[in-house]
Amino acid sequence: MFKNIVLALDCGESSHRVLHALNSLSLTANSYIIITHILGKEGDESPVDRPHPSREIIEDQLRCYQSQIAAPSEIEVIFGDPAEEIIRLANIYQADLIVIGSRGLTGVQRVIEDSVSSLVVAEATCSVLVVKA
Repeated sequence: MFKNIVLALDCGESSHRVLHALNSLSLTANSYIIITHILGKEGDESPVDRPHPSREIIEDQLRCYQSQIAAPSEIEVIFGDPAEEIIRLANIYQADLIVIGSRGLTGVQRVIEDSVSSLVVAEATCSVLVVKA
């Protein structure tokens, strides 16, 4: 059903749920998964003020997730605005689906802070599966 899928992972606790959601889809031999993690632009503040792991650590985590996917896949680690880069990748690979996690922002926080998943849903030209964290 879905041929090209962008799997956007934050390499946090929600990544396991997002990966599980991907694996619950009917992937075929023709499915191709682009596993991505977007590192914020240099100088950007982390939304939760946590230290960022190195690119090598992120790539190691993504390779671990990659080994759990039954379809052919590749890894893309990119610097930039997460929502913009996820949408850009989806356009480059002509994705049929983006699978992404949601941090579950509520109330005032949701109004003040646009979440990556809500921006992706609003701007993507393909279907988006948002997995609740």
